[in-house]
Amino acid sequence: MSYWDGKRVLVTGCTGFIGGWLTKRLVDEGATVVGLVWDAEDAEPDATFYSLGLDRRVTCTTGDVRDLLLLENVLSDNCVDTAFHLAAQAIVTKANVSPLETFETNASGTWVLLEAIRRVGSLKRIVVASSDKVYGDQEDLPYRENSPLLAANPYDVSKACADLIAQSYAATFHLPIGIVRCGNIYGGGDLNFDRLIPGTVRAAFNNEAPIIRSDGTYTRDYLYVSDAVDGYVRVAEALDEERFHGEAFNLGNERPFTVLQVVAEILDLMACRHLTPIIQGCAVAEIRHQYLSATKAREQLGWSSVYSLKEGLCETISCYEAHLSGKVHGTSKV
Repeated sequence: MSYWDGKRVLVTGCTGFIGGWLTKRLVDEGATVVGLVWDAEDAEPDATFYSLGLDRRVTCTTGDVRDLLLLENVLSDNCVDTAFHLAAQAIVTKANVSPLETFETNASGTWVLLEAIRRVGSLKRIVVASSDKVYGDQEDLPYRENSPLLAANPYDVSKACADLIAQSYAATFHLPIGIVRCGNIYGGGDLNFDRLIPGTVRAAFNNEAPIIRSDGTYTRDYLYVSDAVDGYVRVAEALDEERFHGEAFNLGNERPFTVLQVVAEILDLMACRHLTPIIQGCAVAEIRHQYLSATKAREQLGWSSVYSLKEGLCETISCYEAHLSGKVHGTSKV
């Protein structure tokens, strides 16, 4: 019998890339899931949430994560005992163009949800999605959970605000909150083709040279979505123990790669080594080098990444090839 069998779970951002795979994991394990959907009419039909038929397996509520009354009603009417807060404006370039929208969604959306949870008063597990971007640009790498939060750019600051708000509600109101800080998550179903991995796979699929906005030397921690989802679930389960309340956990592969290395791996796996990347060198408001230590998650939660970059990319490429050729969405070991 699964830990999640019979649990009643709210997932904000359920139609997003990570939210879709997390929702699938939860319903597969027997949870009753309520998904908060921003705008059902503007939904991407090829998103994981819809392509896997999750909209027929969960209760969908359309609304704004900043609507306090709505959230209180959703939590109480559905007897929610667990919440995963993933709703966010998650595109860095959009944050630079529209910082106000980003701050309102990511910061305000977090405090309104946590205030609704505080008022309802019955939730036993609350997981808030933060980001490795909250650490900002630091020379002391890898980031550890006790590293200072030195975010500077709009997206990074918005997530740092959400992170600190979650810490505040845990410390002040004793809410059972766990905070997850992930590296760059990738996998099938991420339809933002401005991102490195989706964009490179699509370019190779079309036999076109992939475009690199930076100079190609930026390093990142790339985490396959299946590993990320497993981390989110383990953090939630750990919250049954009070000692984990208010704690943050890094989830990363702990093997940083440069942009050029990732692109080269994709081109090799897709037999497109003849394609030469176009290096634009025009990236702005991005941290040059960042990666995480996942020691705390490994030692306290028993979590560690399972997928190597090559293994994760193989499954990811398979999903994108199915999507780009108009076939049914590929599957994953989530």
